Amino acid sequence: MNASATNEQPADAWWRHPLLWMVIGGPAAVVVASFVTFWLAWRSPDALVSEDYYREGVEINKTLAAKKLLPALAGRNHAATPVDDVPLPARKAAP
Repeated sequence: MNASATNEQPADAWWRHPLLWMVIGGPAAVVVASFVTFWLAWRSPDALVSEDYYREGVEINKTLAAKKLLPALAGRNHAATPVDDVPLPARKAAP
């Protein structure tokens, strides 16, 4: 084998290598996606926040807390007043 012998093959063009397109394609897709995201944000702005958003949030939390406690309150009331201890309603005397 002769060390001076070279195997000269013409080099392919840079755009014909698939690995190069994979390396360039990832960042290019991110750049395109960022422009699409910017366009969507610009085209449809967020709705305005109401003036009393804090009060509305507090009211929602109170409602949710009350609903969450309903089973406990019903169980406590049922345990505190068994069916046998409930007084009968007062009847009017017959004339």
